[in-house]
Amino acid sequence: MSSDLTLIDKFVTTFEKLDELSTWSKDDPLLFGEFNEDEFNEWRPIRVETDHSALESIYETLPARFPALYEQLVLSYRWAEVDLGLFRLLANPPGPTLAGLTDEIYRDPGMLETLILNKCLQFGQGPDADYDAVCFDWSRRRPDGDCPIVQIDHEEILCRRRFKIVGELAPSFRELMQRIIDTAAI
Repeated sequence: MSSDLTLIDKFVTTFEKLDELSTWSKDDPLLFGEFNEDEFNEWRPIRVETDHSALESIYETLPARFPALYEQLVLSYRWAEVDLGLFRLLANPPGPTLAGLTDEIYRDPGMLETLILNKCLQFGQGPDADYDAVCFDWSRRRPDGDCPIVQIDHEEILCRRRFKIVGELAPSFRELMQRIIDTAAI
């Protein structure tokens, strides 16, 4: 387990290397830090200790569980949405519960319904302004509980009510994290 925590810590340190770490404005509810001259809120990930039972409120409404490594990430840190180059990680806002993460997952009910019907749990979006969903594909869950990471075409869902995988970003969340860490080290 300590090697997982080390991997998570390394992954979180990439946030500062790969993203500007700022949120939109004074109206943004993710107030982590100080406002800069452009009225963007500059933030840093916050290390927290959250009991594993906090995940149960999310799992009450989802048909599948997240991979254990992602669970440990959301229980160990809070962050605003972060662009990691390959994808944007949905926010896990500060607070004593995971209600902010739940709000992020449920933000677009039309997308969520189609994703769940196709056994995908969203935890990110495409890079920059790409609205494609980045998901755990739990239909191909591995024996260790990890899942392939896939990108889903949002226009196919929202405009045509069809599910289309754009591509596989990584064979597992662990490998996706390592890829991001390796990219940040360059």
